[in-house]
Amino acid sequence: MFRSLYKKIFPVPTSLSCPSFGLDISEESVKFVELIMTKRGLKLGKYGEREIPPGIIESGKIKDPKKIEEILTSLRKDEKIKSVRASLPEEQVYLFSVKLEKEGLEDVREGIEFSLEEHIPMAAQDVIFDYEILSEDSKSLNVQVAAISKIVIEDYLSVFENSGIEVPSFELEAQAIARAVIKNGDPETYMIVDFGKKRTGVSIISGGVLMSTSTIDVGGVMLTNVIQKSFKISFEEAEKMKQKYGLGRDSENKEMFSVLLNGVSVLRDEISRHFLFWHTNREEDGIERPLVRKIILCGGDSNLIGFSDYLSVSMKTKVDIANVWVNIGDTEECIPEMNFEQSLSYSTAIGLALRDYKND
Repeated sequence: MFRSLYKKIFPVPTSLSCPSFGLDISEESVKFVELIMTKRGLKLGKYGEREIPPGIIESGKIKDPKKIEEILTSLRKDEKIKSVRASLPEEQVYLFSVKLEKEGLEDVREGIEFSLEEHIPMAAQDVIFDYEILSEDSKSLNVQVAAISKIVIEDYLSVFENSGIEVPSFELEAQAIARAVIKNGDPETYMIVDFGKKRTGVSIISGGVLMSTSTIDVGGVMLTNVIQKSFKISFEEAEKMKQKYGLGRDSENKEMFSVLLNGVSVLRDEISRHFLFWHTNREEDGIERPLVRKIILCGGDSNLIGFSDYLSVSMKTKVDIANVWVNIGDTEECIPEMNFEQSLSYSTAIGLALRDYKND
């Protein structure tokens, strides 16, 4: 979504032999991934991360544009980046569905504009939106809409322009992640849990379309802080203990399991709430929603030992760790330089880079 707004400003490269860059911006860092089309298929090129100091981006809003411009300018010069597909902060995006009656409907965008203020706390002239048609019959259209404040998106566009980097499209993190971790053409319904450092994104993808997304203020750093406080050790030592033991239930790890369980159960409860809401609420036309086939975990803390098993058992649902290379090629034939643990934290950037090679 939001891609149609910028393809006239920044045309999509005509040659797919050109490398494609995906750039994931969060409050803590900028991650980038380059994908290159070769005779043997897509191949991972450059990738990396630049830290963003605290306070520069807060709740998805850019507070210090000059600092972001410095980081992006440095990235452009160091990595020779000219154009990127970039992510938008989900905290600032409104995602909802609208049913439009065909009678008297001359333009879909105009029809959505008339109903925007029923779904978001902003005037229609103050937002930018994009949409996808979910279904239609002879009388109506069911449309999925993503809307964001013009000020927010113009702030992001401005820092890229001032840094000399073109942006053919902006997308939601959840959209990009889904493109990376769900097989092309898969019609099933999945919940994606992006377990990051400071927050966790929870989204539902059905038939390749982003149906809902939400952010939970629980991340891996919170778990590390709990360990640090409980065992009275440094943050670095607590992080090492978290990675070494996780939610393993052996005798050596008994105390650690109890400490971590309190924090992880808070996250589990929030994930369960979203899971239950999806399955107990019908669409506007009364049709039952499809069942979530499984939960897919990604993000830097998603490979916490025992976490996927704990989530699966407690929620009575299949849970898998994401394979971010599922739409890129045969990883046995061409092994990416990025290791598995790293790949989980680069899922958004990988999905963004894939946009040039997947016409969705």
